Amino acid sequence: MDGDGTMTMTREVRIGCLQTRPVASFREATEEALRLAREAVMDGAEFVCLPEYCGGLRSEGGLFAPPTAPEDRHPVLAALRGFANEAGVWMLIGSVAIDGPGGRLLNRGYVVDDRGRIRARYDKVHLFDVDLSPTQRYRESAVVAPGGEAVVADTPWGRLGMTICYDLRFPHLYRALAQAGAEVLVVPAAFTRTTGEAHWHVLNRARAIENGAVVVAPCAVGEVPGGGAAYGHSLVVSPWGEVLADGGSGVGYVVTTVDLASVAEARGKIPSLEHDRPFSDPAAEPSERPRAAA
Repeated sequence: MDGDGTMTMTREVRIGCLQTRPVASFREATEEALRLAREAVMDGAEFVCLPEYCGGLRSEGGLFAPPTAPEDRHPVLAALRGFANEAGVWMLIGSVAIDGPGGRLLNRGYVVDDRGRIRARYDKVHLFDVDLSPTQRYRESAVVAPGGEAVVADTPWGRLGMTICYDLRFPHLYRALAQAGAEVLVVPAAFTRTTGEAHWHVLNRARAIENGAVVVAPCAVGEVPGGGAAYGHSLVVSPWGEVLADGGSGVGYVVTTVDLASVAEARGKIPSLEHDRPFSDPAAEPSERPRAAA
């Protein structure tokens, strides 16, 4: 209680970010994820978060080639759902590769409750098609079908907005999630080492600051079988932009306590979500731009 006798409400949650490796098989992915999840839960984690492609990732000829399966028969998804039920914890399954339409796959993330039930699904919207150098060219869209829906999920601690990796560079998605009530923005990733060293920390901090939200960003770490490397440095960032936890550059996990009351506090100080205003599209033809009332 406060000194005046009033009850102080807290919304604290122990968040664990697992920093797994990109591995080539379902078996390897399952073994490492479950080992780290058990360790994080023993360290007090109530919400266990895994990176993008935590179900396995490899590359072939410069293209993503993760092991994939139908959702109802995906062994890594099933194992992690079973663990959530066994341990009584909520989980963010950052993403696994799911068989998709037209021979392509879906890069799909999940929120799973403490009974192992799927509470939300999100298919990655923005796909990583970039040319970092003559030898570092990525075409995720060659094998992945993009999603088209922003997703907000309810948890015992607050509302959660789902994104994946390259989405981090599209701030309008995060604004939409925050305007829909998301207090926590999750960014499971397999960010490349090259882009991670340059942009990972500043982009995650920016998404937290501009939306007054907690950002939880578990990132894979290490060499990708077949070529490429993931950056690591899984982050938990406060609504004020403070880095509360950083997973560093090795396999492992970090656990930190977050009080979601800090979201309302930050948004109260700088209520920018209430200050969004419509404006004309600078790319629109003059005839399509809104006119001021006479």
